[in-house]
Amino acid sequence: MIQERLHKQMSFIREIEKLKVVYRQNGTMGNKRQENSAEHSWHIAMMALVLQEYFPHKIDVFRVVKMLLLHDIVEVYAGDTFLYDDKKRLDAKKIEKEAAKKIFSLLPEEQAEDFYTSWLEFEEVTTKEAEFAKILDNLQPIINHYTTRNQNIIGKELTKRQIAAKKSFIKELAPELWEYADMILDKSVEIGLYKA
Repeated sequence: MIQERLHKQMSFIREIEKLKVVYRQNGTMGNKRQENSAEHSWHIAMMALVLQEYFPHKIDVFRVVKMLLLHDIVEVYAGDTFLYDDKKRLDAKKIEKEAAKKIFSLLPEEQAEDFYTSWLEFEEVTTKEAEFAKILDNLQPIINHYTTRNQNIIGKELTKRQIAAKKSFIKELAPELWEYADMILDKSVEIGLYKA
């Protein structure tokens, strides 16, 4: 007989399928479609494994990967909020917190609590692991827009100054990663993705 625990876990697993149809502002190669939130989470989890040497603190990379895989699951219910949509972002935190409680409640109690705690650690940036996770979450769109020549982002009319203002915290936490990001921002301006 299948345990209730497994039924709860599978209910959660089925529900997070919905993350694959939550689309972001980022693009995909060939500009065929926008990136979905599940792809974004996978990409930054891979970045954590590859780039951890550029974060100047000793960290538990498993915890970072866990946060990165969990951080956008709330978008199943809350949707993706564009970083530069200041009006929509005013309510986003409250909506996302409610969504986190709802989706994690599908799990057995101790897993629900564990996942919610990890999600909150990322949101509130309470550890070095969360700092590194935030860096990667903010670095990935810069790389994505340039790599995919994201035509969708052109219509947003972002400036390099706007982007740097939101993401320059990377400079003090991981200077080499910021130096790379700044170079990519300049190249993105050159090819017309952002304004100077």
